[in-house]
Amino acid sequence: MSAINHEFDLAGATMLPPLGAAPDGGADTARAELLAARWEAVHAAADAVAELAQLGHESFDPAIAQFPARASQVAGWRGEEIATGIEDLAYVMQTGLRALIVAAGTGADTTPAALTLWREFHGARAAILAVLEPDRLAA
Repeated sequence: MSAINHEFDLAGATMLPPLGAAPDGGADTARAELLAARWEAVHAAADAVAELAQLGHESFDPAIAQFPARASQVAGWRGEEIATGIEDLAYVMQTGLRALIVAAGTGADTTPAALTLWREFHGARAAILAVLEPDRLAA
């Protein structure tokens, strides 16, 4: 039996509202806070996946850390694409991490599956970042 115990759960997280949903003028602040919370939760899940994949902790690039604040200022299809991308990535990470935790609990080697989820996370995150910064995907 594995001694790994994770308490990551996005089930209670708030869905991001449509752009401009707050009528009191606080839409930008509320949206930035929601994006930042979801972005942080996704990266917490990625840390747990990295642990299961037997990888070290990822150093956090300041551009990635500041992404939600910049993204909350984007309107139109790009803003919606970013919000949808983060929601989709959160769902993938939640589902994948739950499966990995169950597998680890049975004593199974989760390294290959965790590495696959880790790579998917990085690919999806790069695509989300590229909506705001298209040159980033080419790098």
